[in-house]
Amino acid sequence: MENDTAGTGACSSETANGGEVVWSCNQSDAASADHLVVLVHGILGSATDWKFAAEQFVRMLPDKVFVHCSERNTALLTLDGVDVMGERLAGEVLHMIKQKPSLRKISFVAHSLGGLVARYAIGILFKPSGRENAKDVLSKSCVEESKGTIGGLEPMNFITVATPHLGSRGNKQVPLFFGVTVLEKAAVRFSHLIFKKTGQHLFLADDNGGKPPLLKRMVEDCDEFYFMSGLRSFKRRVAYSNVGYDHMVGWRTASIRRNTELPKWEDSLNEKYPHIVYEEHCKAYDTEVTEHCDSMLTEDDDSDKLEEELVTGLSHVSWEKVDVSFHSSRLRFAAHSVIQVKDHYMHSEGTDVIQHMIDHFLV
Repeated sequence: MENDTAGTGACSSETANGGEVVWSCNQSDAASADHLVVLVHGILGSATDWKFAAEQFVRMLPDKVFVHCSERNTALLTLDGVDVMGERLAGEVLHMIKQKPSLRKISFVAHSLGGLVARYAIGILFKPSGRENAKDVLSKSCVEESKGTIGGLEPMNFITVATPHLGSRGNKQVPLFFGVTVLEKAAVRFSHLIFKKTGQHLFLADDNGGKPPLLKRMVEDCDEFYFMSGLRSFKRRVAYSNVGYDHMVGWRTASIRRNTELPKWEDSLNEKYPHIVYEEHCKAYDTEVTEHCDSMLTEDDDSDKLEEELVTGLSHVSWEKVDVSFHSSRLRFAAHSVIQVKDHYMHSEGTDVIQHMIDHFLV
């Protein structure tokens, strides 16, 4: 069933599985839109979590984008593991592409756990260009650009919002634990009891036949999956992160940074984006791990070493890093959801983040 959403000019319809597709109500605009934007929600979420953002994308880019709010990994299905969810998302994207043959470009915008799921999915969906074969791509694992497609479409923007790229294990990566070592270690041991396989992946506690944790495998191309080649194929990659009051995902894991890279945040003086306090364009670098893992690490610092490997691996591609602060907001303690503008009552607080995202979107 199609409807104009609150007079925004964005028409939407609900799919059979509870997802949502949003496009311009203007037929000529809708006909020319060739850019698929896939919005992916986080743990225990649903397609409606991105409803506001989907409408804003279409309202501001009516003749450019066709937006799909992911549906295949809702509610308790988000506990099945990053790999299983990634396979479902990849299948969902291919289905959408098949339904709309006029599509030429693709972008992902993902919140929280959804960012990891999207990274896994693009590892499946990436196809090298006709001039490159699989061995060529693997041998160029540290080159800034990988020529290829995502589901047959041109990769444009890969955007994550409060995503735990470095996992949730120790080192204050889950602020809710207040850096208490006992609680952080207990979380690693018992995460699977609450969050099942997904918990094991987030806390780097999975051991699949002696293989490294899944998040470690996802910072390189391995087996038949092109995790880094897929990520590298996008024209731009952006990581939005909360600098504080996000009790679920810490700033470092969301922004792919080390403690030594702590920027000096200041209240934003930009009236258009009042909650954005710092922006940085980080170039890709081609170095091995080790230079940051020095004598400061002890024998008990395995989690630090693994975290450094994840930072280094993901830094082989360039990132735009955008730090967000809701410290003066009445909803600051809900920062993890506010940054996504999940619910109607959050619109007045986090709208500038969505505005920033769309203003800088490559179409």
